[in-house]
Parts: sequence; structure tokens; C-alpha cells
Amino acid sequence: MEWYRKRTLGQLVDEAALRWGNREALVFGDRRWTWAEFKRETDAVAKGLMALGVEPEERVALWMTNRPEWLWLMFAIAKVGACIVPLNTRYRTDDVAYTVTQSRSATLITLDRSGPVDYQGMLIDSMPAITRRADGSLSVENYPDIRRLVVLGEARLPHALDWAALIAGGERITDDVLAARLQAVDPDWLMMIAYTSGTTGHPKGVMHSHAPIRSVHERGQLLGQTMAEIHVNYLPLFHVYSYSEIALMCALTGGKQILMEAFDAERALDLAEREGATFLHGFETHWADLLVVQARKPRKLSIRMGTLPAGQASTIPIAEKVQDVFCPTISGFGMSEVWAYVACNNPSHTREQRVYASGYPMNDYEFKVIDPATGREQPLGGQGELLIKGYGIMKGYWDKPDATAATLIDGWVHSGDTAYLREDGHLVFMGRAKDMLKVGGENVSPAEIEAYLRNMVEIQDASVVAYPDPRLSEVPVAFVILKPDQKVGADTLLERMKGRIASFKIPRHVIFV
Repeated sequence: MEWYRKRTLGQLVDEAALRWGNREALVFGDRRWTWAEFKRETDAVAKGLMALGVEPEERVALWMTNRPEWLWLMFAIAKVGACIVPLNTRYRTDDVAYTVTQSRSATLITLDRSGPVDYQGMLIDSMPAITRRADGSLSVENYPDIRRLVVLGEARLPHALDWAALIAGGERITDDVLAARLQAVDPDWLMMIAYTSGTTGHPKGVMHSHAPIRSVHERGQLLGQTMAEIHVNYLPLFHVYSYSEIALMCALTGGKQILMEAFDAERALDLAEREGATFLHGFETHWADLLVVQARKPRKLSIRMGTLPAGQASTIPIAEKVQDVFCPTISGFGMSEVWAYVACNNPSHTREQRVYASGYPMNDYEFKVIDPATGREQPLGGQGELLIKGYGIMKGYWDKPDATAATLIDGWVHSGDTAYLREDGHLVFMGRAKDMLKVGGENVSPAEIEAYLRNMVEIQDASVVAYPDPRLSEVPVAFVILKPDQKVGADTLLERMKGRIASFKIPRHVIFV
């Protein structure tokens, strides 16, 4: 037996159902599921994927807002040995086309629409022709690797399956066949490709096996999480933060999550009060909004702990208020390339450590800070680029060997973040060393926006920089040089970007120079 028993994500639901079958696992709106019911739903989806033809190690792209089906797919995709490719729900047609094609995903599962956002409509625009091949798979123009389309809601895409048809198709797969498929899944196979913005323009697909399950498991014990824990989950499931620290954590500890489709501070605290929630999570932007609505309408809450990545100057005032108004919070550090919270506080750490630092290294993770110009390791307190090594770091960037070689060197992930290590062993994250914006917790590549602007016929050159924002920390602003004899207004440029790229990437202002 290994020092830590390797697990796969798909096994966790089965284990949770055995240990906590009659306890509630999930609440969404007025619907509730126990862990036993959660397993049945997951198995039905897994069988549907098998009947559809999804093979081990295949990539399955998921473009969907927070819903119970997202969670069942998260575990079902892993059960059949496939790899989930979670897509940002604020992506628009060009973003989705790039990530689905670059990942070579063979299956795309999406939501019909969410409020005013017509996800399927955007796909219809980007898929002008969809035909069925002789073997039953699809041929989709602009998406050379896609062979299957599934829509939750009314399926308007030609030849796409709706959710009911997916589930019905799996009824011919027996429990024994599914169990054999699950048993064959290798924990070292790809579990996820998570896309993160980079300084070279296009997002990069970060490859992870099932290895980070260990750090989440250990963190649950570190934070004293038990089957009695109740989390309010308003963080997007496509982010590692929500995926790891709530969805995966609950499966490991038997806790319950109150799932919200999107963040709404008023609704979140109302649900926390009604359900007796014990855990809240978020970046400073979330907590700032929660502080405002709690001051406006105080609720009687049972929150015992929260997570709030802190240490930056901008987070400290908010983190201080949260300790007094809500609960003690745990600070930490993570990024797509190394997973969430590879540094994390202990609840016994002092308030100063939890507010002014960014966590203490988790087991079997190493941190060092180097001078980026010389590569020399910095002494304690010396600022430089943060490097991370450990069992759960990425396998590399999908199909980008040069980018992998530039970031993963001798087993160390070069984070591109500025940080320093304190004498008490705590890490302090100070900000991005690379040319990257952080818009309300979202990484935004200025180079990507600049490239988009430069493709416009009127524009000779563009530069995108950060502008301070009291709620989102910073927002993008574009400086633009027009070509000779060209004229275009700022509103026209911004309008062209709406619906084509994620809203958080769109500059708030355009300044002509």
C-alpha cells in the first residue's frame, strides 16, 4: 500500500454514498439530493456518456453555468476515464472555438441558455454546418475534432442530443459494465485540462491528473471539515477554486453544498441563514459585496470559517473586516498550474498570519523565491519570483511543449508571481510579475486583448493596461493608435467585442493616442 492511497475522482462519489448515503449532499433551488441520490444521478450520466461513445482519456468540454448537472458530469466524466475541459461561462464564440479546438475535445456539452445569455445560439453562429457521418458521429464545421454535441435544455443545434436523450441512451449500460470502466481508470491519467490566460495571447490548457485529490483531502482535515459542514457555493464550478475547495471537498468529507447558479450577495446570505451554512468562500470582491449586504440587512448566521486568499495590500482591509463581521478566514495561495491552496493557513494560526500572509506550504510542497534576473534564491523576506514544486503540480500545458518548457523547469513551476517567504514559514503573494491583469479574480492577458484590437481594420497598434477599480481590484483600459485616414469611435470598438470575447476582458475605456 502506498503512503497515500491513490484515488480517482470517480471513486469518491461511490465512497461518499457508502459512508453518508442518507445525508444531504446538494441543495439547488427547492431540490435536494442525498449522497445516495447524488451517486445514482452521477451513474446515470456516466452510463449515458458510455452509450454515446465517450472513450477513456478522451476530452469532454463542458460549457455550463453552476447546476446539479455540472456536478454529475464532473464525477461522471472521471468515472468513465475521460478528461473534463471546463469552459469559462463568460467565454464567447471566439474563446470557445479556440479552447474546444485546441484541446481536441470530441464531445461538447452545453447549456441552452442562462438568463439573457444564449449559449446554444452562440454555438449555432460558430457552427454553420453540422452533418452526421456514416458511423453516427458528427462533422462540425470550424470544430474538426467534435463528434458529439449534448444540450441541457431545448436542443436547437442540428443532430445534438438533449439531456433526456443522453440519460435514456445510458439505460442499456449495466452497473457491472460501469463498475469495470471505473476500475480501469488510472489515477495518473488526465483528469482535467483547465484553461488559463497567458502572456503570449491565447489561453493555455493546464493538464492535471487525479493527484491533487490528496491535497484537498489533507486540507479538509487541516480545517476540521466533517460531514456536518455546509458550504454556500456561488463560485463558478469551472474554476479550480470551486471545483476543488467545495465540490471535491464535499465528496471527500461528506459535507453539503448549497449550489447557486451565479454569485448574488443578498441571495447567498439569505441561503446561508436559511440552511445554517458553516462555510463561505471567495476572493476579496465576493467578501466586499457580502460585507455591504450584511451591513444593510443583518442576518443571523452560523458561519464558523471562510476562505479568503489574502496577503496583498488590496485584500488586507477587507480581510480584517471579515474577521469581525463574519468569521475567521483561512488565507492561501493557488493557481491553475499547481492547484488551489497549495499553501494554506491552519485555524490555530494568528489573525495576523491569516490576514497578512498567503498561507503555509501544504505537505510535500516546496516553495522558493528567486531573483528573476539571476535565478539566485532570495533570503527570507526577499522579494522575487515564486517557484513551486510538489506531487500535484501540472503535467504541463496541453499541446504546448515550448510553453511547458518555459514554465516547468527541473520540476519547479515558475509562477510569474511576485512573493516573499517570512521567517514564520508563511508565504506572502504580492501580485503578478508577468504582464497579467487580475479582474475580480479572473486572469486577463493584455496581449490577448491587444491582438484582438490589432485585428480591427482601423487600428495600427494597441496597448492594454490595468486601471484600479474599488470592486474588481483592477480593470483593463486600452490605448489605441489608429491607422492614417481611419476613424472609429470607442463605443464602436467596444461593441464589436461584446458577445465575441468574455466581458471581463473587454476594456472599460478606450483612449486614442
